[in-house]
Amino acid sequence: MGMRQHGEGPAAMLAIGTANPTNLLPQDVFADNFFRMTKSDHLTQLKEKMNRICEKTGIEKRHFHLTEDTLGVHPEFLDRDLPSLDARIEMAATAVPKLAQSAATKAIAEWGRPATDITHLVFSTYSAWEAPSADLKLATLLGLPPTVCRTILSLHGCYGGGRALHLAKELAENNRGARVLVACAETTLVCLGSPDGANLVGYALFGDGAGAVIVGAGPFGEGERPLFEMVSATQTTIPRTEHVLGMQATAGGIDFHLAIQVPMLIGQNVERCLLDAFGDDAPCDWNELFWAVHPGGRPILDNIDTVLKLDTGKLAASRHVLREYGNMSGATIVFVLDELRRRRKEEDNGHLLPEWGAMLAFGPGITIETMVLRSPR
Repeated sequence: MGMRQHGEGPAAMLAIGTANPTNLLPQDVFADNFFRMTKSDHLTQLKEKMNRICEKTGIEKRHFHLTEDTLGVHPEFLDRDLPSLDARIEMAATAVPKLAQSAATKAIAEWGRPATDITHLVFSTYSAWEAPSADLKLATLLGLPPTVCRTILSLHGCYGGGRALHLAKELAENNRGARVLVACAETTLVCLGSPDGANLVGYALFGDGAGAVIVGAGPFGEGERPLFEMVSATQTTIPRTEHVLGMQATAGGIDFHLAIQVPMLIGQNVERCLLDAFGDDAPCDWNELFWAVHPGGRPILDNIDTVLKLDTGKLAASRHVLREYGNMSGATIVFVLDELRRRRKEEDNGHLLPEWGAMLAFGPGITIETMVLRSPR
């Protein structure tokens, strides 16, 4: 057998799909709507603060599974002192795999091979809390074979998509002929509640969405087109930062906290992670690369721009996704990759993306997932 068990060369992304719930809220009316829906209009100072935060986010609109009607049926979602975790989990159990199905169906259609050719499934979510979990539900919805090897990544938060792609790369390269479906689906319905001073930034940033990517290593079949080669990947945890970013399950839903120093900590550590991932191949100037960065928030992107001395527009794909969808946690990086691919197609008149690129995703830990990408010529 020997080497024949391994794929040929680095894994590549072969197809990408994204999806969002249909319920859409423009950011400029979000605070007013949110305070009205949560019956918090009397908290005028808090509402003014929320409006100011929303203005600064660089977000224009977000999609949500949770509607006003649902909140009418579940008043317990609006009172942290009432138990609502059971009802939230029950809703997410259906909503999360269905949203992932929408994104995965698009990716599979673009890939052009039958769903039964998928050998591995990696599903990342912070929103599903039961077993059998969202990965099995998705496999059933898509008609994947019963032999598909499933892995669920739970609660990685905003680096979940990066982690799932990193794992998919390793699976594809170590199993000849493997085709890995990466699916990320997130919904804020597990944590949305009434406004208080501590959670306004989160409520102003997060939205719902799903992303799916088909990953495989060579030999590539007829019609398979590598979109991005996945050259090397690393994961780094910044020491002593466990307290600055996290999620906690409580009777009243998932509590998340986001400390003000997160953008600064990411900025201070990102170059080290890139140098580790690129090794001897690190460019002299980071502007030589294309960039797929998880848009955790505007200050994170601004800090990365500053630290890496990036030209204006280098993080345009990330800023575009933040503007159109907000932060969809782990799924967001798939939207950024999709946007990069779309821009490459549009600019195909000679202004191709640079050949080499970097993908970055950040989440609780603080964990930084870094991947070196190559745009096949």
